[in-house]
Amino acid sequence: MSIETRRVMFVHAHPDDETLITGGTIARCLRDGAEVRVVTCTLGEEGEVIGDEYALLCSGEADQLGGYRILELTRALEALSAAAPGPTVRPIFLGGAGRFRDSGMADMPSSENPRAFVNADIARVAAELSELICTFRPHVVVTYDPDGTYGHPDHIRVHAVTHAAIDHAAATKWDVPKLYWAVVGREYARSSIEALHDIPAGWGDSPEEGLGRYPDGAITTRIDVTDVLEEKRSAMRAHATQVSVSRDGRCFALSNNIAQPVLAEEQFVLVRTSSQAAQSTHAGGRDETDLFAGL
Repeated sequence: MSIETRRVMFVHAHPDDETLITGGTIARCLRDGAEVRVVTCTLGEEGEVIGDEYALLCSGEADQLGGYRILELTRALEALSAAAPGPTVRPIFLGGAGRFRDSGMADMPSSENPRAFVNADIARVAAELSELICTFRPHVVVTYDPDGTYGHPDHIRVHAVTHAAIDHAAATKWDVPKLYWAVVGREYARSSIEALHDIPAGWGDSPEEGLGRYPDGAITTRIDVTDVLEEKRSAMRAHATQVSVSRDGRCFALSNNIAQPVLAEEQFVLVRTSSQAAQSTHAGGRDETDLFAGL
C-alpha cells in the first residue's frame, strides 16, 4: 500500500509510559513528519512521587496528582515534538481526562475503586478507542504485550482493550495496517544495565530481571533513537513527579532510586497486519528499523 502522510497512534496506561517506553520512537516519528496521536487511559493518580515537594498531591493526601500529571504529560509531549516540522502533539485521554482511574499495582485497595481502569468494561472501552482509531485512521498502532511490558494491571488491561478496539475498528471503518507491542528484550536489557557506570550517589543498581522480559529472538523491530535522545531525556525530566534523570543523561530512576539505562534503541513486536498491508512483500518481515516498513 502507498501512503502520503504516515499516521501512528500510541496507546498507553499512564502519563510517563509514553516517554519511558516509546518516547524516542514518538520523537523520531514526529521528526520524520508523521502524524502522531498519544492516547492515555488514566491520569496516573496512584503513582509514587519523588521527593517531598509533590507528596501532598498523592491519593492519600489532596488526591490531585492526576491533575498535575496532565501538565507533566503536556510538557513531555512538547519536548518530544521539539524537532517536529508539524504541530506539537497534545494529550488525548480515553473517555476524557479522569474518566478512568489508575488502578495501582495488583492487590492494592485502589484496584477496587469502581473507576479503576481494571474494572472498566473491555467491550465498552474498546468501542471508545475504536472511534478514535476510525477518526484518525492510523497506519500503525502501538501498545503493550500481554504482560503489559512489566506486569502492571492497567498495562495488561490496555493490551486487551487495544486488541479489542483494533478488531472493532476493522469490522466497521478502518483496518489498522500494522499493530505492534512495545517490549524490551532480555539480552538488550542485560547488556544495557552492565554498561551503566558511575551512577548518581544514592541510586542502586538495577536488577536484570526488572527491565527486560521479552525474548530477544521474538523481537521484529528495532528503532534507533540515538538522534532524538535529547528530546527523550527532556520528556523524561518533564515527568518530575515520577522520574529523575542523571546529570549526564545516561540513566534515570523512579521513586525507588534504582538506576535504569536511558535506552538508545526501542524494540517492538509486529503482531498483526491487515490483509491489505500483508499483500506487501515487505510489511510483516523481521529486522525492521521503521514502524512504517513496507507500507
